[in-house]
Amino acid sequence: MSIVGQSIAHDSAVGHVTGSAPFIEDLPLPHDALHVGFAGSKFASGKVLSIDVSAALKIPGVVAIYTAHDMPGENFFGPHFRDEPFLAEGEVLYVGQPVVAIAAESLQALAVAREKVKIEIEPIEPILSIERSMELGRFIGPGRKIIKGDAPAEIKNAPRQLSGVFHIGGQEQFYLESQAAIAYPGEQGQVVVHSSTQNPTEVQHVVADALGLSQHQVVCLCKRMGGGFGGKETQAVIPAVLVALVAFKTGRTARIVYSKDDDMCSTGKRHAYRVEWQAGFDLQGRIAGVAVKFFSNGGCSADLSLAVLERSLLHFDNSYYLPHVEMIGQVCFTNIPSNTAFRGFGGPQGMIAIENIISEIARDLQLDPYQVQLRNLYGVDERNITPYGQIVRKNHLPEIMSTLAASSQYHARRTAIETANSKDKLKLRGIAITPMKFGISFTTKFLNQGNALVNLYTDGTIQVSTGATEMGQGVNTKIRQLVADEFGLPFDRVLLMPTSTEKNPNTSPTAASASTDLNGTAAVRACQILKDRLAPFAAAKLAVWDLGVSESAECIHFENGEVFDRRNPEQRIPFGQLCREARLARIDLGARGFYATPGVDYNRDTGRGNPFLYYTQGAAVAEVEIDRFTGDLRVPRVDLLIDIGQSINPAIDRGQVIGGFIQGMGWVTAEALIYNDKGALLSHSPTTYKIPAITDLPPILNCEFFDNDDNTENVARSKAVGEPPLMLAISVWTAVKHAISQAVPSEDLRVPATGEEILRQLSRQFSRAKAMGIGSIASAIESV
Repeated sequence: MSIVGQSIAHDSAVGHVTGSAPFIEDLPLPHDALHVGFAGSKFASGKVLSIDVSAALKIPGVVAIYTAHDMPGENFFGPHFRDEPFLAEGEVLYVGQPVVAIAAESLQALAVAREKVKIEIEPIEPILSIERSMELGRFIGPGRKIIKGDAPAEIKNAPRQLSGVFHIGGQEQFYLESQAAIAYPGEQGQVVVHSSTQNPTEVQHVVADALGLSQHQVVCLCKRMGGGFGGKETQAVIPAVLVALVAFKTGRTARIVYSKDDDMCSTGKRHAYRVEWQAGFDLQGRIAGVAVKFFSNGGCSADLSLAVLERSLLHFDNSYYLPHVEMIGQVCFTNIPSNTAFRGFGGPQGMIAIENIISEIARDLQLDPYQVQLRNLYGVDERNITPYGQIVRKNHLPEIMSTLAASSQYHARRTAIETANSKDKLKLRGIAITPMKFGISFTTKFLNQGNALVNLYTDGTIQVSTGATEMGQGVNTKIRQLVADEFGLPFDRVLLMPTSTEKNPNTSPTAASASTDLNGTAAVRACQILKDRLAPFAAAKLAVWDLGVSESAECIHFENGEVFDRRNPEQRIPFGQLCREARLARIDLGARGFYATPGVDYNRDTGRGNPFLYYTQGAAVAEVEIDRFTGDLRVPRVDLLIDIGQSINPAIDRGQVIGGFIQGMGWVTAEALIYNDKGALLSHSPTTYKIPAITDLPPILNCEFFDNDDNTENVARSKAVGEPPLMLAISVWTAVKHAISQAVPSEDLRVPATGEEILRQLSRQFSRAKAMGIGSIASAIESV
């Protein structure tokens, strides 16, 4: 029976729940290993006047302290531009920015030394908002735009027009394992770095640049991460460089593990956005033209902000055909840590922007948003070209929407909710359905590649090495299943090895939901190379001329740990025996596979092309309940339907769908990043930053896979499942909009819809509350 398609447990599941799976902080260290930390800026913007480390160096156990001037090579890095320092040099750009690196023999000495470092800074007024950045014209990099048709003219000539400004908040990745790295010094100036990173190749390259080494002198390994969600795609490099610097300078092993407070204060988040929009539409809600300007909060440097912004533009259409559209985007500079990748990578911001517009159109026309959605939905054979010119092939959105609306009883429940809202003076409910179309591939073409090394051993077991990194999402388990299937072996005969730049060079980050696609396909290709070597050898051994079974490599089959000729299945060779005999015959039992995604090519200068290999599609129905007087929000029921093709591992994929949805629900309802007027993050711990708890999960959560076998472009006919489910949670936010619309004549609901934000909107209902006979309560709230 095929291993692919089975719900095999995550290969680290037992280790995760028992605590036996080692992370960076668990790895054994030599007796003379050093603990590394940093002293950072207390100002969001300023000029560094002096750095005094004399008192810190006198602390017993402190071995070394380094500043930017001690960096042997480059002190600046960045995937777009080299515009962010490892250690602040001359100026500081955000509160918590590392200024000096400290190496000590104990954590206690390290903590004392951090307090003893004196950094004199002349403060400069910081830029702390998108609006202030726009006012000053402080932008990062060139703008992005996609234009199709003549949106301004179509908006002007449409029967109805609407416009507005929409505010979208950021989000902390809140991975359980903070940024962490260990560096081991080697011979001839070499360094081996164990990093909690989604991008070992970037860590290798950046460490080499920082130390003035060549790339072949640095090896980066990653066994697993305790979560990443994009926050370790680029930002794992600073901790990696700090420990590499210490190891390089002292000749001793060095480890750094950020505290949760340091991690949240010093690393980037999901980008906050200001969205200015205009839409023209007819009386049925069909969009004639739409124009939108995205202004993202990039923080203090470029990082991946331009690519994130680009994906926002590429996903503004979400699931809708827009005949005339004008999208313009700009990254804004602010004095906070450089914002970075987060699950969805700009897609969520673009998609929630169009869903906000759809909801506003429906409110203006007094229609159910579902009607407006269907009238603008991409078609199957027509009205199926995106604003950037890619055809939406194999579009299942109409069927997904109608199927989910029926199975969730959306229409009946919406009617019942609106009836109940007219009578209930304490509670307010809402319901919404939201479609989702998410493009799968990196929008930077060269990243769409993967390589894999597959080694067969003479006992019939297999080791596989790829560029994919395991952060809990199950990519290793899926690749094990793919490889096991290729050779017809039990799952436990295959192991995925730690990701290492020594075995898999020049790899792409584990991101863009494409890691199983890229690395899994590369592994399958390596298996096919090995089978092509083994099949002729096996054919010679299995030939039975007397029975008319000649040598035929095409007839060799691998199944149930054995190899046989299909024409004579009774005669079989155990796979391990075949490997042993093949080695004796000097047949190479190792192979490297490579895969480059075909057909992807996007020209960002023209805003045209095919940036995606395919689309993952789905829809969600969410119901919410709001306390009218506290703003407290509950989500009593959610129904999810998602097309992920033929699932490689249904249990893991189900976990990804539900987990992604809940993380998205946190973004749109609860996770508020609060900074003070000095640029310091106030919500920097679990006590002040509210991620969804177990009590926030919907009591009724129906999750179904849409039956689909047509994704022939991808490995095992599967579809990516990492990021797309997060966008299904937009339905929770639009359900809140529906609820509030039942109480107030207008609203400008922001993201996230926290209790405070909901109360801000409901404050417009005081006059209505008095008319309902509860004036005293309304007055009490108003006075507060």
